[in-house]
Amino acid sequence: MSTSMSRSAERTGLKAVLSLAGVIFILINVAPAEAQDWAKARLNNSPRHGEWVEIKSGDRTIKAFVVYPERKDKAPVVLVIHEIFGLTDWVRGLCDQLAENGVIAIAPDLLSGQTFADPDGARKAISALPEPQIKADLDATSDYALKIPAGNGTLAVSGFCWGGGWVFQYANMNPKLKAAYSFYGAAPDEQVKVANIPCPVYGFYAGNDERVNATIPTAQDLMKRAGKKYEPVVYGGAGHGFMREGEKPDANEENRRARDEAWARWKTLLEQLP
Repeated sequence: MSTSMSRSAERTGLKAVLSLAGVIFILINVAPAEAQDWAKARLNNSPRHGEWVEIKSGDRTIKAFVVYPERKDKAPVVLVIHEIFGLTDWVRGLCDQLAENGVIAIAPDLLSGQTFADPDGARKAISALPEPQIKADLDATSDYALKIPAGNGTLAVSGFCWGGGWVFQYANMNPKLKAAYSFYGAAPDEQVKVANIPCPVYGFYAGNDERVNATIPTAQDLMKRAGKKYEPVVYGGAGHGFMREGEKPDANEENRRARDEAWARWKTLLEQLP
């Protein structure tokens, strides 16, 4: 083999190696970002109108995602408090599912203006959010929601994981709420934390989630003593985050079943909103 042919073969081999390395690099770096393609597909194929809006919250401006149902009359609005991972495609897809069931869904991005390299970055940032800021952003979103022309003046709140814990807190802060739906979020541990709740609280919990479930009995006692309605349901065999995990194409049977049962219950409760 001539020297020129040898060098050409070496260049070809090098290009092949670099090309393969590039493909591996892309797969490694794109995979996390594309982890919720199944959620994006719902949004891309949805016939319902979804949009980003900007909401003034004190001196700040936050973004929120809103999805409208297809109905001829005005609809209740459900405020969605996202997980500790932030306002992901799954949360936006869940807003679309709520709209599919006849309500206007609005999810504020409580990390508006911040970007992260990975989910752990979002988790740390959310954990560092000051409680007064969270309340202010939820209040601003609630005020915006109640002024939506297509809304009928009814406001409810829902939340998941970290957001599920905030459902209980925010229900104790906002007297305008008509219902609260807490999904696998830690429940209150003091009487003062439930004293001002103006509406029924419905809990959705995973059987394999004792960290959260251990807080249920105390909350039941507190709510009973305060004369408040609290209805927790535990879905056996499911893990924490089953509403998201049960929707994945590769979901296990327990999470998928828990998600389906929880949605069936939630749909019935949504129909009861005034």
